[in-house]
Amino acid sequence: MTQKDLIPKQEPKKIKSGEVTWQSPSNIALVKYWGKKENQIPANPSISFTLGNCRSTTTLKFTEKETSDNTFEFDFFFEGQPKEDFKPKIQKFFQRIEEYCPYLKDYKFEIHSENSFPHSSGIASSASGMSAIAVCLMDLERQLFPEIEEEYFIQKSSFLARLGSGSASRSLEGGLVVWGEHKNIEGSSDEYGVKFPYDVHEIFKTYKDTILLVDKGEKQVSSTVGHDLMHGHPFAENRFAQAHDNLDKLISVLKSGNTQDFIKIVESEALTLHAMMMSSLPYFILMKPNTLEIINKIWEYREKTEIPVCFTLDAGANVHVLYPEIHESKILEFINNELVVYCQNGHYICDQVGIGATKIDN
Repeated sequence: MTQKDLIPKQEPKKIKSGEVTWQSPSNIALVKYWGKKENQIPANPSISFTLGNCRSTTTLKFTEKETSDNTFEFDFFFEGQPKEDFKPKIQKFFQRIEEYCPYLKDYKFEIHSENSFPHSSGIASSASGMSAIAVCLMDLERQLFPEIEEEYFIQKSSFLARLGSGSASRSLEGGLVVWGEHKNIEGSSDEYGVKFPYDVHEIFKTYKDTILLVDKGEKQVSSTVGHDLMHGHPFAENRFAQAHDNLDKLISVLKSGNTQDFIKIVESEALTLHAMMMSSLPYFILMKPNTLEIINKIWEYREKTEIPVCFTLDAGANVHVLYPEIHESKILEFINNELVVYCQNGHYICDQVGIGATKIDN
């Protein structure tokens, strides 16, 4: 599907007003996206587990304007309160997607969003938040153009979400989602995320992710700044090649259920992401001392018990503990006995592989 295919070509139905509500989850990348080109195109492909519990619920209310003008008109509310500082991000998002959603200036919008996880939890909400707004807009589009088919609906939702936040493109569908063109993954695209198209062993379909909240503060480095650091980075090209290679390796790992090789790839990817930040100019250390303590504890526990538990990291201090569902009780006992002491206020979030975006009846 090309970008031109995503531009409506029919006359829209007349709709005066309405509202739609969708939930969309966050996701955790196994092979990391780090570095981007113009128009939110990734410098390398990535793959992620879609999460189930960490999600945004967004209601989009729309009313047709009395007279058409050349402005985007919207209000944004987060957890019931006006959120003026988020409006520039939505304004920029609307500007990026206007070509593909030419009806945006015909309506006044009221956007209400809330997260299932605390705002101060240190969990990035851009993936869940922007994908939820994108799929709400596509729900409106499907009302304006009723002939839209489901495959087009999901692909365009992901395409629009990407223009709001790159990782948001991976939140529309459940399980494992690939974003970024890869020669050995059929249908993969830089423009939108696609459901991983090959066999996946049962063990990975119910994987658990317990998120240890080491630092609940604002992100030290914004995603935009972080990605920009890859321009001119001395190790950038090797990193991009490594991501392609690791994604290639994961194809057979995910099919076979080989948790040992899964661990090697996922932990290496997490540490490489932080290594790239530490070796950029300017350079950043995003881990905290407690992040390292947790990693070492996980390594010790895995060696002692032979339970295939591993970690991954986003561009921050929090630790995602990944493990098969069958070991949940033992891992939670380990977390409560040995790891919770390293979490801010003892807080962590239990999550698992989820089903993607879902519509909520109003």
